[in-house]
Amino acid sequence: MNFKRDVISGKIPVTIITGFLGSGKTTLIRQLLVHPSMNKVAVVINEIGEIGIDQDLVTLSSENISLLANGCICCSVRTDMQETLRDLFTRRTIGDIFDFDRIIIETTGLADPAPILQTLVSDTLLEAQFRFDGLVTLVDAVNLPDQLENLKEPEKQLAIADRIFVTKTDLIDTNQMDQLVQLIRNVNPSSPIQKILHGNIDPNELMGIGLTSSKASQKTLHFLGENTPQTGEKYLGVFAKRHTSNIQTETLRFKTPFTWQAFSSALDLLTTLRGVDLLRVKGIINVENQPIVVQGVQHIFHPPITLDRWPSEDHDSRIVFITRNIPKEVLKSLFDVVTQVVKPAGLN
Repeated sequence: MNFKRDVISGKIPVTIITGFLGSGKTTLIRQLLVHPSMNKVAVVINEIGEIGIDQDLVTLSSENISLLANGCICCSVRTDMQETLRDLFTRRTIGDIFDFDRIIIETTGLADPAPILQTLVSDTLLEAQFRFDGLVTLVDAVNLPDQLENLKEPEKQLAIADRIFVTKTDLIDTNQMDQLVQLIRNVNPSSPIQKILHGNIDPNELMGIGLTSSKASQKTLHFLGENTPQTGEKYLGVFAKRHTSNIQTETLRFKTPFTWQAFSSALDLLTTLRGVDLLRVKGIINVENQPIVVQGVQHIFHPPITLDRWPSEDHDSRIVFITRNIPKEVLKSLFDVVTQVVKPAGLN
C-alpha cells in the first residue's frame, strides 16, 4: 500500500487573534498565558509590556522571548511578524527553546490581519512548517455599533473572522445583545458567535478551526462552514441577505466539475483585477471529480490541498467569497465565461 504524507497535519497550527482597540485582546492574552493547558504553545504579542507578565511566572527570559512557568512561550514582535516567526522556528529547531506545537498571534487593534495570513503563505520557510488554523475576532459589545459606523478596521476584522467572541456583554441587556448579533450578521452572516467575559476562555475554543488534515471528515465540512449550528444558516449553503455594508459574503455553487486550468485561470483573473477587494476565499472544488480545498486572502492563496476523498455525498464545487463591492453575479459570470473559454474540446 502506498503511503502518502499528509501535507497538512505535520505543520504547526497558527491561530490569529484580532479585534479593535478596547475589544479585550490584552485581557484574553493575559488569561491564556497563565492557563495550565497552554504548555507547549507560543504566544506572539505586539508589546510584552502591555501584558504586564508577573516576573514570578517567568522562568527564563532572553531578548524578546520569555518562557513561563506553565511551559508557555511569550514572544514579543521585534521588527515584523515574518522575522519573529522565523526566529521562533529557528530557535525551536536548534533546541534553544522547547518544541512548541502551536502558535497564537495577537495583532494590534489597528491592524489589518490579512498581511499576517499572507505572510504564512508567501514565505517559503513559514509555509513549509506552519499552517493557518483560523482567525478569531474579538468585538466590544458596547462600542461595536459606533466603530462599524465610523471606522473601516473593525468591519474587515469582523468580516473575515472564522469565530467571533463578544466581550463586555455584562454591560448590555438582552435586547441590546440581540441587536448586536444582528449587526454582526450584517457583516459576517455565518461565523459562530460566542460571549466571553474577562478573558476567561478554554484555549481549545481557539484551536482546531482550520483544515487540520487532507483526510476528509466531518471536520473538513466544519472548516468549510457546513454543518455548523447557526440558526439554520450554512456558510457554504444559502443564507439570508442581511448586508448593509460594502462588504459582502457570497457563495457560489457549481454542479459541473472544473478542469484545474479553467478554475485557476478564473481565480487568477479575479485576483489580478480585484485582488484588493477579495478579502477572503474558502471552498471545496470539484476538479475532474477530485475534491480540492482552496483558501486565500486578497491576491495570496494557500497551495491547493487535494483531499483523499469527498467528505460527504455532495460533490458540487462550492466557494465562499468575502468581498468588497463585487456582486455575486459578477463572480459567477467570470467563472462561467472563463470555464467556457478554456474548456477542452469534447468536455460537456
